[in-house]
Amino acid sequence: MNSNPSAEKWTVEQVLSIHAWTPTLLTFRTTRPAGFRFTAGHYTRLGLGADEAVVWRPYSMASAPQDEFLEFIAVLVPGGAFSEQLKKLRVGDSLRVDKASYGFLTVNQLAPGKDLWLLASGTGLGPFVSILRDAAVWQDYARLILVHSVRQSAELAWRDEIAALPERHGGAPARLSYIPIVTREPGATALAARIPLLLADGRLETAADSPLSVADSRLMVCGNPDLARELREFLGARGYATNRRGVPGQMAFEKYW
Repeated sequence: MNSNPSAEKWTVEQVLSIHAWTPTLLTFRTTRPAGFRFTAGHYTRLGLGADEAVVWRPYSMASAPQDEFLEFIAVLVPGGAFSEQLKKLRVGDSLRVDKASYGFLTVNQLAPGKDLWLLASGTGLGPFVSILRDAAVWQDYARLILVHSVRQSAELAWRDEIAALPERHGGAPARLSYIPIVTREPGATALAARIPLLLADGRLETAADSPLSVADSRLMVCGNPDLARELREFLGARGYATNRRGVPGQMAFEKYW
């Protein structure tokens, strides 16, 4: 990854809003660069700091491709070079946005199917919010199943908006199942184990009322490295494959983590 995009490759944008879900988890919106294009699921690079010491980090867009703003979700890492500047950011402040978007966590990486599973841990939810905010996906699938695993219930970002998405996309063929999972707050959600375990023992399929099959199920995964590794192994052993040499697969993973 190019850690320092040159001046002609980025624009200066302003912060429009900031929402703190917890002291270390926030979502924020910025102005959108003129001509900036992306596919739901893509990420770009954000830059903070003085000219001679700009720190760049990749962040997935949570906004829909048609939105006039860009939205991102971030965890503040104590002592982190980017986080220490991000936590000081206020509405009206400036940051740099790479003019390009990147990534392979897009629906067009997948073969046609009936059910789309979106499996996220933590801030891995971001690209899936973008996908669900995009009207196109509601036309292409019969079922949309969003699974979001966090440690504490306060970390279930966009929870109310997600629950309201079916109404927003009223009339679309797809039906949404939203399955929040809180692992360290007993009783907060019906399921409390890690996603790989819930898949392995069948509880996730039961909760979604949707059996997994290579023929009909398509899965997208974004989260911590252990989640991605375990699910890649689990699904690969059951016949699922990623896009290879232009041949659409049945699963897709984000690669920038």
